[in-house]
Amino acid sequence: MTIALHRFCVNRKIAPGLDIPAFFKLVNRLGLNKVELRNDMPGGSVTDGLGHAQVRELAARYGIEIVTINAVYPFNQRTPAVRELTESLLKEAQAVGAAGLVLCPLNDGSHIAPDETLAALRDLTPLFTRYSIQGLVEPLGFPQSSLRSAAQAQTLIRDASAPFKLLIDTFHHALYPQAAQEFAQVDVSMIGLVHLSGVEDARPFDALTDDQRIMLTPGDRLKSVEQVNALEARGYQGIYAFEPFSSALATWSEADIEREILSSIEQVRQHVA
Repeated sequence: MTIALHRFCVNRKIAPGLDIPAFFKLVNRLGLNKVELRNDMPGGSVTDGLGHAQVRELAARYGIEIVTINAVYPFNQRTPAVRELTESLLKEAQAVGAAGLVLCPLNDGSHIAPDETLAALRDLTPLFTRYSIQGLVEPLGFPQSSLRSAAQAQTLIRDASAPFKLLIDTFHHALYPQAAQEFAQVDVSMIGLVHLSGVEDARPFDALTDDQRIMLTPGDRLKSVEQVNALEARGYQGIYAFEPFSSALATWSEADIEREILSSIEQVRQHVA
């Protein structure tokens, strides 16, 4: 069965040179209606300095649903600064009409015990409940990440009795060596979003960085389309968001962005059973 267009989402990372009005207009022009906003764009602001009401009006004008703001980092470092960042982004999400907020773990090689990550999830639960925003925990597959496993993240969410879901990223799934064997333990109903990107760079997986992440191609070493197939076979019916990271994206024109999105959608829709 073909994946419907309304299940595809575009992360703003693909268009670092476009302001929000141009980004929303581009997504709408492609027949899509879902986006992810970010707090790490060149302008340093989720909204590019636009008022929250302006963002909501633009979203309504172009028929755009804001799926998430991406992201709280590092959510599992229990400091006043992290709590302040989380609440600030929750307020922003509520104000612009975003449904979710992404939570990323510490990724600098420091050890954070699972019990500490569990405590962090418990700490943050009341904040997310207060603002009625969906929390999405994204394991990072990098060797230096403090939370690499989706199965472990699922266990911690359940043990914390937290109303959070998993964010599965095909790049990070490929980088974590045990991901494939642990996949059977992941409850698909716990997955709230899936990020898609591709890698053609030939270096070993444990040497890859975000800068090698492009859109989907036939030569994708992450096998993102195969990962989508596995998710669909398990009954996943949620959203797939394109999230490339390469610095080369800064040179892309709007025509380049449109071509890459359409090509990636075609890669998925042609090869997913």
